[in-house]
Amino acid sequence: MYTEDMLSDKTVETVMKFAREREWEKFHTPGTLAKSIAIEAAELLECFQWEDEARDGDMEHVADELADVLTYCIEMAQLLGLNMDTIVLNKLEKTRQKYPVETSKGNNHKYRELH
Repeated sequence: MYTEDMLSDKTVETVMKFAREREWEKFHTPGTLAKSIAIEAAELLECFQWEDEARDGDMEHVADELADVLTYCIEMAQLLGLNMDTIVLNKLEKTRQKYPVETSKGNNHKYRELH
């Protein structure tokens, strides 16, 4: 299911306020946040370890793990002064160049195999 909801400024500020209130910012460096993103991504992956669907249909657990990944991504982008919309759109443009619709549509080959 795809929705067009965007991450709001209010959500970003709430995430940052949460860490500030607990004085966790001093622990949040690019390195620790990158590690936390990877760890939480692994926990998300574990939800699908033996199946292509969420283990026991537990979408609440999936949502919680995905929220953890997103939360650390928000904090890292803020720490590095990166605009999330800009970096996502820039990366999509780079990917669009590597995977033009004409050669990529309907297949999952790496870009090297498309040329």
